[in-house]
Amino acid sequence: MQLGLIAGIVFAIVAALFAMQNIAPVTVTLGLWSFESSLALALLAALGMGALIAGLVSSPAMIRRQWNTARLGRQVAELERRLAEAERRNEELRAELAQARGGTPLPIAAVSADEKPYVGLRQLMAARGDDEQTPQR
Repeated sequence: MQLGLIAGIVFAIVAALFAMQNIAPVTVTLGLWSFESSLALALLAALGMGALIAGLVSSPAMIRRQWNTARLGRQVAELERRLAEAERRNEELRAELAQARGGTPLPIAAVSADEKPYVGLRQLMAARGDDEQTPQR
């Protein structure tokens, strides 16, 4: 941002010096309107109008970018808040489960490779959780 400001100031100084060296009188006609002034004034007016038009053309894109940045910042903050809440709830449930199991702390991976992570409905209804004859999906 500061580099752009410095470049803009240098460009304005060069344009002003160029305009001051060209002081010949000129007639500027725009449609029905016509006026006579120095070439320096006409050049500075044209430069100023160009800067104004460039600013007006680029301002909607800058505003839209600022709005998107603010919206994404709020979204990131909300997601981080939800993540912290989920991690806190996860720790509470882990502590509650450890207390229910008799105070033994749980490892991070609570389900080992030997345990069956899913017990089918047929096995639950028949109360045969260890039965190997019932096919599992």
